[in-house]
Amino acid sequence: MRAVWKITVIAAAATAVVFLFAILMRQTGRRNVVGVVLVSDPDLAKQHAISNVKVETPGNVPVLTDAAGLFRISLDGSSLLKGVITQRVLPNGISVTLQHPGYAPVEETLLLDGKLYVLHMKAVETKTSTTVPEVPISDVRVRYTESAETSVDTGSELRNFDVVNKGNVPCNGASPCSPDGRWKATIGGATLDAGEGNEFREARVSCIAGPCPFTRIEKDNFSRPARVISVSMRDWSDTTSFLLEAEVTRTSLSDRVQLSYPIVYGRGMNFSLPPSGEGPSIEASVAGREIVFPLGPELNLAWASCTVQVAKDQTKSYRCDLKPGYRFK
Repeated sequence: MRAVWKITVIAAAATAVVFLFAILMRQTGRRNVVGVVLVSDPDLAKQHAISNVKVETPGNVPVLTDAAGLFRISLDGSSLLKGVITQRVLPNGISVTLQHPGYAPVEETLLLDGKLYVLHMKAVETKTSTTVPEVPISDVRVRYTESAETSVDTGSELRNFDVVNKGNVPCNGASPCSPDGRWKATIGGATLDAGEGNEFREARVSCIAGPCPFTRIEKDNFSRPARVISVSMRDWSDTTSFLLEAEVTRTSLSDRVQLSYPIVYGRGMNFSLPPSGEGPSIEASVAGREIVFPLGPELNLAWASCTVQVAKDQTKSYRCDLKPGYRFK
């Protein structure tokens, strides 16, 4: 009788701790459980991400892993209280169930300690008919287009201009003046237009006549490449002559066809495209026949299932796994 009483007291105390923890969670805000789901394999190269894994926790809406296998569960006090009632929440921990077709279900208890969790799922072997040989896939290449900018130098353009002024005339506070405010100054300049489809590069301005030391650049609109450039000069002595000159270039975009070769591990392959890469197609020899497979936005391949992950710089990383009935040669 005394032993039963002790067990009852311990159980009641544990439940109270959990309830107190849940209440504290409700008061202090939400907690996140963050993890990634990978294929269980002793070979690191084969531990690729599993997308669309259904991640279930008590009292929360199930979430799916993304193309990188990442999942994020947001918890608050209410969901923890529901978990307590179903006995799936332990002090500072929560039960997580992973489900995905083709993989054995996994149930783990994850601590609410802010750590990053790496979970693994074992692939379920599918029985294939031994009478039908697997179709060999070989010589896999990825073809895509990339826009390239080309510039052609078409010559140079120049313009001479004068800034008319008379030296040694007191400014008397009437702008513009010399930098020290003593002498009357004049501001003048010139503009160049390269024309439609062209731009100026390597522009420069030079003083070619007059008291050049008593001048300075007032406004610089020529240092950067542009179709229209201009310059303003301040002159606080006698009239000075300047020359604005720049190289004219014509820039155009052209598409170049690029080839890359994926890395194949077991029944999967990985490849990536640069941010400027567009229109990927996979070229491969299927059962001895050369075939081009446009990948398209839906990532549809007759012989593989593919996923893509887009980085912040728009680099695209692809992962393709062979469907049953095919093998890499």
